[in-house]
Amino acid sequence: MALFREKRTVNDLFGFDWQHGPKGRKRPMIAQSFDKIRYQTRFAIHVATRDIAKRLASAAMMLVILWWVGYGTVALSMSGILVAYELAAHWLAQKLPERDEDITATYVFTVWLVNCSSVLFYLAPAFLLAAEPSSAMLLAGFLWLFGVFVHITNTFAALPFYNWSLMAPSFGSAFAVFWLASENAFLPSSEGEWIITTGMMVVYIFNTFETLHKQKDTQRALNAAREEANARLRALEHLSRHDPLTGLLNRRAFDEELEHLITQRRLGSELGVFLIDLDGFKPINDTYSHEAGDQVLQAVASRLSKLVGDTGIVARLGGDEFAIAFRTITSEKAALRLADYIARAIQAPVEWHEKELHISASVGIGLTRHAGTTVEGLCGAADQAMYRAKNSSGISAAIYRADDFERRLSLEDRREILAAMHSREIRPYYQPKVDLATGRSIGFEALARWIHPTKGPLPPNLFIPQINELGLHGDFLSHMAGCVLHDIEQLLAEGLNPGEVSINVPEVALATQSGRADLDDLLSRHPNARRHITLEITEDVFIARSADTIQASIAHFRSEGLRVSLDDFGTGFASFQHLRQLEFDELKIDMSFVADLGRDPTAEVLIRGFLEIADGLGVSVIAEGVETEGQVDHLRRLGCRLGQGYLFGKAMPIDETRIRLFAESSRDVSPAEVSPPLAEPAE
Repeated sequence: MALFREKRTVNDLFGFDWQHGPKGRKRPMIAQSFDKIRYQTRFAIHVATRDIAKRLASAAMMLVILWWVGYGTVALSMSGILVAYELAAHWLAQKLPERDEDITATYVFTVWLVNCSSVLFYLAPAFLLAAEPSSAMLLAGFLWLFGVFVHITNTFAALPFYNWSLMAPSFGSAFAVFWLASENAFLPSSEGEWIITTGMMVVYIFNTFETLHKQKDTQRALNAAREEANARLRALEHLSRHDPLTGLLNRRAFDEELEHLITQRRLGSELGVFLIDLDGFKPINDTYSHEAGDQVLQAVASRLSKLVGDTGIVARLGGDEFAIAFRTITSEKAALRLADYIARAIQAPVEWHEKELHISASVGIGLTRHAGTTVEGLCGAADQAMYRAKNSSGISAAIYRADDFERRLSLEDRREILAAMHSREIRPYYQPKVDLATGRSIGFEALARWIHPTKGPLPPNLFIPQINELGLHGDFLSHMAGCVLHDIEQLLAEGLNPGEVSINVPEVALATQSGRADLDDLLSRHPNARRHITLEITEDVFIARSADTIQASIAHFRSEGLRVSLDDFGTGFASFQHLRQLEFDELKIDMSFVADLGRDPTAEVLIRGFLEIADGLGVSVIAEGVETEGQVDHLRRLGCRLGQGYLFGKAMPIDETRIRLFAESSRDVSPAEVSPPLAEPAE
């Protein structure tokens, strides 16, 4: 089965600052800077409201001093102004949005203006005291000035935008006070003035220590915000690794854990993968309801979890398929005995609304002695064995042994495939990518089809594995890319714009210098068409042994003006950490998530998360496998603008593609008018 053809896992959580990472098409510098300012604004409000009482108490002391030295009217006016500023700060705190992304530029400017203008009024007493002909009052003014310095630098140390915005007028005020002092002739100070100055020194020392203590509170608030954000990201990561219905590991998490089991396997010990397909499940879904089917799946998951315990791992791979990996299998006989236990556990009836629902299971077993020690080998072996068990009467389980299964490919197979490429029996078909709001094509994905002279049209899953096994990746890519570039040039010559056309690029073309050079050479021969090419890669590039070379190749092609699309996002190996390392322009959300929209709330949560990730990375998003208008409505509500699937058109030959483009260029049409959806599985 296709789900076992590729190794796919997610290892790492993405960091708190993921939306500013250097990957793909970077967000504009201004947008990134504003994101940071919004984040700092939240904590500027926090510390401002926290210290209101302290600031007003200190200001009251200073205003009393001003009244004592003869500035009663000024002190009274300033008291009203400072109270108004603090009330404004409190009001702004009440209006602070819950999410950083909802903080507007107007709000940020208002907070900044209130802080900057209020600090000038807090500094004003220093000017008045410096103008007094008393050295004691001058020192009092300087103590007040330095106290404001200490408060700003320690309170806003982690918020550079506000720290420097407030320090700039403070520095200017200091120079102004120095100038006033230089212009003044000082008289001997009275004992009372020196007592006031000494008292201010005590207050200055006390406030300095208190400000340093409260700096820890600011840091705690920052750390709490980071932890809250990371907790949300961990929750999203958990959702992306577990099946929402049963709570079991999903496919990619199973692959990851299986890889770990293989790595930790003791020398000489046997490890086994059991692939389980439920028989009789579909009639339950069709006859009773999806609710009944869900009850059956949950019951099976619970039974398998109890059976496996801590001796292995269990996962739901999708639909009615489960997988188990046992750490130690002593013999083939023991493996078959375990398969029998599994089948019996599943055969026990499931109660639903006073009815007993009955199912059975076909179990395929892949053992390391026969299938090797790779995830792909073990899962592929279990896959083949499961199909044998399912198609054989009288048995519920089968073990994969290489000699018992289909033959290896031969030189004759290689010759036939090469001849099919040469004669263009293998050719690109084009599936439209559309704007969900208008239904109009914005590009196409080139998908391989083999128009076999005796077997008829063959989908890629019937010949791509053979191409890979025979090592014809490079020949196949050159053939497909050449055909696509030729087709694009024809369309352009006819005045038609195909938009961005995606070509699936295998790892081998990116992992070697020769592969990159061949693709470069091919693209250089079609300068007009290459501008329309998008290179589509899967998340498997992250596990390639030549990952650095692959990333360098991707960077090279992007520098040459080509776009890069990350296909089947959310189902493969790429963790969120890996997204920080790879440059790309487009994410394609896998059809498995789209299919569950409207049925499984988790699908909506995950897709919203993917869209937020893409927005943070500055890349576009295409939802794959769109088959219903309901899915379109859900996607548009979530903010997804582009889609691909049978609702908008099947993959079609170049002649039909040309007709579609002609129709769209001459009049407004719906996708159904141009290419009616077929009752086939989505691409």
